[in-house]
Amino acid sequence: MRAETVLVLATLAAACSQKMREQPRCEPLGPSRLFADGRCARDPVPGTVARGAARDPLAGFDPRSDRLPVPLSATLLARGRERYDIYCSPCHDRAGTGGGMIVQRGYTAPPSFHADRLRQAPVGHFVDVMTRGWGAMPPYAAQVPAADRWAIAAYIRALQRSQHARLDDVPPEERGRLTAEPPS
Repeated sequence: MRAETVLVLATLAAACSQKMREQPRCEPLGPSRLFADGRCARDPVPGTVARGAARDPLAGFDPRSDRLPVPLSATLLARGRERYDIYCSPCHDRAGTGGGMIVQRGYTAPPSFHADRLRQAPVGHFVDVMTRGWGAMPPYAAQVPAADRWAIAAYIRALQRSQHARLDDVPPEERGRLTAEPPS
């Protein structure tokens, strides 16, 4: 190819126009005729979380804590039971003994919630394990919201209590029903 031909082709290529370069656009934080308020930058949609800024609300809690951050109620325990049955019972089973269906199919068995070590563990321990994982258990922070983790931990306490209750734990006005002879 001759030098003149190359020069002509290079000049023609440089003269090509790109439509995107010519379209109206905004400079960041600059003025704009595109919007009625004259601003180029738009406010974020309500509830928008900057990428990488999402933070687990439990990030700063103390796993040694034995206090729930919300009042214990029948509603909280019902929510905890519902979430426990969905997320926990496949491995831990519904009674918390560690013999769930996944374990029966070969997955590593978790410890029973009724073992002395876990009955004495603070309620924050269970939330911490759900949040960060432990041993063969993966973290569930992405699947289970923080409030539900506390509800599940409260329900685990109720499961533990149900398997290790004493007669002294029953209100005096109810004890008679437990110690009475069953009708024949």
